[in-house]
Amino acid sequence: MRAGSFSERRSSRSAAPGRLPHVSAKPPFEAIVAAHGPVVLRVCRAVLGPADADDAWSETFLAALRAYPGLPGDANVEAWLVRIAHNKAMDATRAAARRAVPVPDLPERPSADGPGQRDLDLYAALAALPRKQREAVAYHYLAGLPYAEVATITGGSAEAARKSASDGIARLRRGRLAIDQNGEPS
Repeated sequence: MRAGSFSERRSSRSAAPGRLPHVSAKPPFEAIVAAHGPVVLRVCRAVLGPADADDAWSETFLAALRAYPGLPGDANVEAWLVRIAHNKAMDATRAAARRAVPVPDLPERPSADGPGQRDLDLYAALAALPRKQREAVAYHYLAGLPYAEVATITGGSAEAARKSASDGIARLRRGRLAIDQNGEPS
């Protein structure tokens, strides 16, 4: 390494394109919260509604506090915070979709639209699938998860999860009788 190479690299780094020459230090994080907090709260309320917006706002600024030291001094802080808020709101929406919805009272007897013989046949057919296919079908088609998340849960790639789900659905279709509107085999 040449003797002057460090100073040359240092000077080239300070004159990097895209950096603003007048930006020397970032404001304290408290000033960022005070300046951009209302905008982030509006984004959270728009996506989640008033009930869950405060939690998403808090999660946004906790995540931003952890990442703030690595943020370049000339970054668009408001856009950065809005993006974090959007991601936190989407996380909250996904989590809410997976939570069970409480009901006040359970019915005393099964309703007419409760699980019938067709549902029990489907459960038995699902149970007969190989484990990877059964999990891929359940997570993707019943829980609504994208294949990338199915792959994370079951292990493997998104393509493998897609193939397992496809094979499982094909097996289910081959193994079931076609049933008409009256519940009679056709």
